[in-house]
Amino acid sequence: MASPITGRTAAPSLQLSQAHNELRRRLTGVRSALGRRHQRADDSLLAHCLAYCSALTNHHQGEDEGLFAALVRERPDLAPTVAKLVEDHGLIATLLARVRELAEQAAGKDGADLEAIARELDGLAAIMESHFGYEERAIGAALDAAVHAGGGWTQPVLRFRAPQKPSP
Repeated sequence: MASPITGRTAAPSLQLSQAHNELRRRLTGVRSALGRRHQRADDSLLAHCLAYCSALTNHHQGEDEGLFAALVRERPDLAPTVAKLVEDHGLIATLLARVRELAEQAAGKDGADLEAIARELDGLAAIMESHFGYEERAIGAALDAAVHAGGGWTQPVLRFRAPQKPSP
């Protein structure tokens, strides 16, 4: 029976998985809040949607600029996989822009706009689930192997930017 991976050896893949789980949880919260609105989208719904969009964007930027760059330096053979993940981030960014636009339009208006947001969030959830699963399978072992082998993971590789405030 294999012993559980503990300590620093598993930190990068576990941190990645934990970040993904938190983003899943937050999206469930946004979708739940949206489902509770019947006729009008208030400012708290708009703020909730925008905060989620910012969190996911920051996560992907941190991966692209920190984690993925460090991983490709250690494992150049993973460059095509990383390129696919970065491409996915671009697709997800487009969906997030649409969610932001719809949330801003829906603030204070009737439920028709909420249905459009719900459809976009459903699509986003499906794509994110596929993306997160692929990412964890495709690079998780490489992250752990690089740390276990004493690779150059002395600098933080899960870098996140401070959330940017939405422009008025």
